[in-house]
Amino acid sequence: MNTRFLIYSATAAAFLGLAGCASAPGESIYVPVGSSKAEAPEPPRASSKEDKPRVWRKSEQPEVSEPAPRSSSPSYRDAGDSLSPAAVSLIQEADTLLAQGDAPAAIARLERAQRIAPRSAEVYFKLSEAYVASNQLGTAEQFTLKGLSLAGSNARLQRSGWLLLADIRRARGNVAGADQAEARASRL
Repeated sequence: MNTRFLIYSATAAAFLGLAGCASAPGESIYVPVGSSKAEAPEPPRASSKEDKPRVWRKSEQPEVSEPAPRSSSPSYRDAGDSLSPAAVSLIQEADTLLAQGDAPAAIARLERAQRIAPRSAEVYFKLSEAYVASNQLGTAEQFTLKGLSLAGSNARLQRSGWLLLADIRRARGNVAGADQAEARASRL
C-alpha cells in the first residue's frame, strides 16, 4: 500500500511540474526585444504585384567568420560561438550547393555545421537562407529568429538578421512584420 502511494505521488508531481512549463494556447513564445505582449500588431497592408519581395539581400549577407583562438573568458557571453574550421568548411560547401540549386544537400551540410557550432548566429542565418531557397519560409523565419537571439551585441550580425527577417516576412505576406524588422535594422 505504501509503495503504491509513493508511485502515485511521484507521477502526480511529475505531471504538475510539466504543466508549469506549458505556454498559453495560441500564445507566441517569441517576443521581440523592446516590445511587450500587450502591444497590438499593426494590421497588414495590401501589397501590389509590382512589390516583388526579395529574400536575403546579398549586400547584407553575414560573412562567415574564421575561427577565433580559445581564451579564458568569463562565463557570460555577448555573442554566440565562433566557427570552427569544420563548420566554416561545411558552410562553404553549402554555399556552393545553394549556388548549384541543391537546397536539400545544402541544408544537410548546414545542419551538420549547426551540430558543430550550435550557438553560432552565422550558421542559423545560412540555414535560413537555405530554407528560403527550398521555399520553406516558416522554417526560415524561425531559424532567423534563433540566429538573432544568438547575435548578441554584434551590430553587423543583428542588422543582417533583421533585414533577412524583413525579407522573409514580406515574402510571406506579413508586411507589417517586415516593416517592424526593417525599423529594427535601421536603428542599428
